[in-house]
Amino acid sequence: MKILIARMNHETNTFSPIQTPLSAFGNTGPTFGEEAYREQKGMRTAMSAFIDAAEQAGAEIVTPISATANPSGPVAAQAYTVMCDAIVEASHNCDAVLLDLHGAMVSEQTNDGEGDLLARLRAKSPATPIAVALDLHGNVTQHMIDNADVIVSFKTFPHIDMYECGEHAARILFARLGGRAKPVIAWRQPPLLTHTLKSATAHGSMYRAVEAARQAERDGMLAVSILSGFPLADIAAPYLSVVVVGNGDRDAADAVAERIARQVWDEREGFIYQSEPMAQSVSRAFSLAEGATRPVLLVDHGDNCTSGGTCDTMTTLDEALRLGLSGIIAGPLCDPDAVAQLISAGVGAQVNIELGNKCAIPKIGVANRPTRVGGIVRAITDGEYTITGPTYTGQRGYMGRCAVLDMGAATVVISERRHEPWDLGVFESVGVDPRRARFIILKSRMYCRPVFEPISSALVECDSRGVTSSDSSLFSYENLKRPVYPLDAL
Repeated sequence: MKILIARMNHETNTFSPIQTPLSAFGNTGPTFGEEAYREQKGMRTAMSAFIDAAEQAGAEIVTPISATANPSGPVAAQAYTVMCDAIVEASHNCDAVLLDLHGAMVSEQTNDGEGDLLARLRAKSPATPIAVALDLHGNVTQHMIDNADVIVSFKTFPHIDMYECGEHAARILFARLGGRAKPVIAWRQPPLLTHTLKSATAHGSMYRAVEAARQAERDGMLAVSILSGFPLADIAAPYLSVVVVGNGDRDAADAVAERIARQVWDEREGFIYQSEPMAQSVSRAFSLAEGATRPVLLVDHGDNCTSGGTCDTMTTLDEALRLGLSGIIAGPLCDPDAVAQLISAGVGAQVNIELGNKCAIPKIGVANRPTRVGGIVRAITDGEYTITGPTYTGQRGYMGRCAVLDMGAATVVISERRHEPWDLGVFESVGVDPRRARFIILKSRMYCRPVFEPISSALVECDSRGVTSSDSSLFSYENLKRPVYPLDAL
């Protein structure tokens, strides 16, 4: 038995000014063949689970590519072509295909990156079973439903079940190959444009939807997935989806999809986030710090790295300094020019530089100016560290070259590359101890929480005017199917 296993992950924010060439995938580009296998073997991704399942089955494994990039603007045409060609060409004479995809990829030539890839694979090998693991924020399309035999998504946000999702998809695929299952797919997509902060699975409407999915699996469905969608994509339907994989009985699967979709629609207000003004958020953080023995965490979700943010907006830090907060640790803030200046100055140097706000974001009409700051250069590093988990456990983190600027009231970690604060290592690797801060400012939504919440006394969500803001009025959609809730009265 010969199994194709590949990874192609990108969450595309069509409003983001950050370009996505082939070199954006991985450290310096995707890995191919044996290198892709070595990169993923033993990790905690869906592709890693696919490898383990195939090896346990004694299958021959083909790993044409492993490609993952931070969320950003549409994927360059050349990059998309190279990645898809690698997968399609490797599928020749394979008995099955296991794909670790995101589900919300937009490229320069298509709004349906995953669907078009699956259609090409189906055209090349009409009888070959295809199983797909998707991110919970995937934007499901008819092309995806028509050309995959198995679709399973993560059930957690923050995403700590990537491996388990891959295990689940592989289990169904191998059951089909062994004649023990006949997967059929049902799909519902209510016109609901969710807010990402309301897709957290620990509470609220999303929690109840995922619990309904789990119960349906216990009742006999092979897999039930709730995909909240990725609303920062100007495509036809970046909506919430319910995807059900039944066992031979399409009507039963369809009934489950309909029932859970109706539950979601009845609770649609629970998927909408209301932002508070920045000054109010920062003032609240100041109050929460009074008497606290651990840091207060300020999460700048309006400039979130893993939703396509520029990671250089200064709104939250500027407001914190304006209101007199001190004992601040912030970062990673992406500003390659500032890093170069600080490296040139050297550790111990007193500097005065322009920091942040250097990426124009014209699609939401924001053009900030850099903030003039002064301070002492405390450290310079290569910006590499090992992620301790629970997300991407064991993988290397690459922030690019980093510099630490001590501004007195705030110590800022400045990086060459946009980087999600997956781990305390974003600070500890540059000699900064976040536990000793009074306030921690992170450009994140959810991924920071499993590691930073345990060391914090409170968390405050701050919505800066960036390309990942929860303020829907900032975004002008041209391709969106209307009407849709909450933009329209439904």
